[in-house]
Amino acid sequence: MPAMGSHPIRLVVRDDLRRSRLTVFFRLLLLIPHFVWFFLWSLAAFIVAIVNWFATLVLGRPARPLWRFLAAFLRYGTHVYAYALLAANPFPGFTGTAGTYPIDLEIGPPARQSRWKTAFRLLLAIPALWLAGLLLVTIGSGYAYDEQTDEAYAFVYIWGVSAAVAFLAWFASLVRGRMPTGFRDLLAFTLRFGAQTWGYLLLVTDRYPDADPSEPAATQPTPAKPIRLRVEGDLARSRLTVFFRLLLAIPHLVWLFLWGVVVYVALVVGWLATLVMGRLPSALHRFFAAYLRYQTHVLAFVTLVGNPFPGFTGLAGSYPVDVEIDPPARQSRWKTLFRLLLVIPAHLLSAALWSPLFLVAVFGWFVGLFLGRMPAGLRSLGAFVLRYWAQTYGYVYLLTDSYPYSGPTEYVEPEVELEPVPTWPDAPPEPSF
Repeated sequence: MPAMGSHPIRLVVRDDLRRSRLTVFFRLLLLIPHFVWFFLWSLAAFIVAIVNWFATLVLGRPARPLWRFLAAFLRYGTHVYAYALLAANPFPGFTGTAGTYPIDLEIGPPARQSRWKTAFRLLLAIPALWLAGLLLVTIGSGYAYDEQTDEAYAFVYIWGVSAAVAFLAWFASLVRGRMPTGFRDLLAFTLRFGAQTWGYLLLVTDRYPDADPSEPAATQPTPAKPIRLRVEGDLARSRLTVFFRLLLAIPHLVWLFLWGVVVYVALVVGWLATLVMGRLPSALHRFFAAYLRYQTHVLAFVTLVGNPFPGFTGLAGSYPVDVEIDPPARQSRWKTLFRLLLVIPAHLLSAALWSPLFLVAVFGWFVGLFLGRMPAGLRSLGAFVLRYWAQTYGYVYLLTDSYPYSGPTEYVEPEVELEPVPTWPDAPPEPSF
């Protein structure tokens, strides 16, 4: 597939989605040598990065030998993360050599960098590091206090979008011997953003990470879905409405709650009707569809993915960030019967995606307040989360029995290179009449 075109750090995906059940089952054990080597290489990279920081401040560009060392470390880390998260199947090498792994990095040559960006690199990288931590696997720790025994104990937890995807993909790959396309493409985005973030921090480039999940593009056609998100409108934001966004949303939050009470009562009726008829009645379909659109409008407004104040009816086409929903169609009765169980994996992933959406709202609030616009990458990331959330709840609301699609990108048809047409004197001229 084509790599990202504009950023100096690009992710290339050559994975065929096949997975060995044996290596999937023992993936964490197989990773032990890489964990040890990655830790040792990380210590060396930390020292090299400090030396490279001084060199870049003086020279205005990274020292080439140090840059090559850090670039290889960045590629190696991407290979290991891809293997650990099941985004790729073969066991990775230990050298970070370019072109040796199905999930690989293409890194542009060292270039001049801004000295003031270099001087404040650690501070400037904090927002990207925060978002990368929520997208990738992050290990945290905490303490809990038991009042009955009067004892405190420590615990370790793993979180992040990639952690949730890898957990679900482990079961799917064991059963199918194949990685779901949407999961692999979502992991590719998180790996790409993580590589760009660490490349920025390690002074491999001074280009800021791009949060737009549309790169890298999907490697095969994405399935058509009966629930889709349409995003229109420019990136301009009113500073006044941005500042008071949560206060302005209060009437909508109240109306969402009241409307939601009726929806959840009607869902029982809709579930029974779909079991008997094999499809959701048209009246209930319109009712649930309007509520889902309204929920999406409000969420887009609150998170600054959308700008105008939304209406209260969930009318189709009434908001720049809108949900398009196909008319009612026949549904599988067994999927309807076990709908609440079947939706659990999608709920887990949707819950994990709420953390990046929260950061989209926070970062968008500050940028919108000072610059009067929403960053394009953040809006695209927020739109992806809203699309997956809408498909998940559309599945819960019985609007469709098509499962939510986790892939964040659209398929791009590869360009076919045509053979050049020979010209004279390589070919005889066409006769003229």
